[in-house]
Amino acid sequence: MASKKKVIITCAVTGAIHTPSMSKHLPVTAEQIADQAIAAAKAGAAILHLHARDPQNGKPSQDPELFRPFLSKIREHTDAVINITTGGSPHMTVEERMRPVMTFKPELASLNMGSMNFGLFPMLERFKNFEHEWEREHLENSRDLIFKNTYKDIETILRRGTDNGTRFEFECYDISHLYNLAHFMDRGLVQSPPFIQSVFGILGGIGPNPEDLMHMRRTADRLFGDNYQWSILGAGRNQIPLATMGAAMGSNVRVGLEDSLWIGPGQLASSNGQQVSQIRTVIEALNLEVATPDEARATLQLKGSDKLEF
Repeated sequence: MASKKKVIITCAVTGAIHTPSMSKHLPVTAEQIADQAIAAAKAGAAILHLHARDPQNGKPSQDPELFRPFLSKIREHTDAVINITTGGSPHMTVEERMRPVMTFKPELASLNMGSMNFGLFPMLERFKNFEHEWEREHLENSRDLIFKNTYKDIETILRRGTDNGTRFEFECYDISHLYNLAHFMDRGLVQSPPFIQSVFGILGGIGPNPEDLMHMRRTADRLFGDNYQWSILGAGRNQIPLATMGAAMGSNVRVGLEDSLWIGPGQLASSNGQQVSQIRTVIEALNLEVATPDEARATLQLKGSDKLEF
């Protein structure tokens, strides 16, 4: 009897998109981030995608010393794969964004595969009251914001990360990002198989329509054949519907409060673990199995947790 497909669940615990005033459940302090990450791993997340925040005001930060406390606690309580952002915030330089990865040398790091408009300002129509003034400015300023990741930037991140033995979650927000990835693979700067995170529903990137998902899949198949690992990230209310479609087509999935604050229409998710449990129910209802951290390591050909710097 053929074995069931193993689906890798990534949980993006906190990030630079949403602000603390949008949901009281968004983790901000090191303790909150660690506790929610550990609970997400127990619920079935094989990979934990991690950002840090200033505990005083919730502002995104790439200060390695803000990462250190929750990384240590997570590693003490779970064997999940640690995936550290190189995205950070669009307002940071590449050097700033790379600091945690260069300090801790994780098994996996995220890498946005191109520069793009990154429109968060529509959230101002849904969220009116903010505790910190930077939160409103953060959304408003995205009307005139480009997330910068030039070919030089991407090459820098690839070379430095690879020298540390870190592999990448390639975040592809549009079709052009797949072609950028193919370019770097042709140059020998990306190891096979690439782990492609297809991102849907961010203003400035590809939309969340099922036809958009199929277009991304067809393009990836044409560029990479069967030599890649595919994952689906749907932003906001698109999180579970698109992950479900992707899983049914053979993809891995990503959920978490970085990408969506919701568990259902008009209902805020109480935790990252709640979202992981929800998508796990979907995966198992599709007669698929959830991958363990070690199975994810083997599939993605990661270096192993014994080679970390934390």
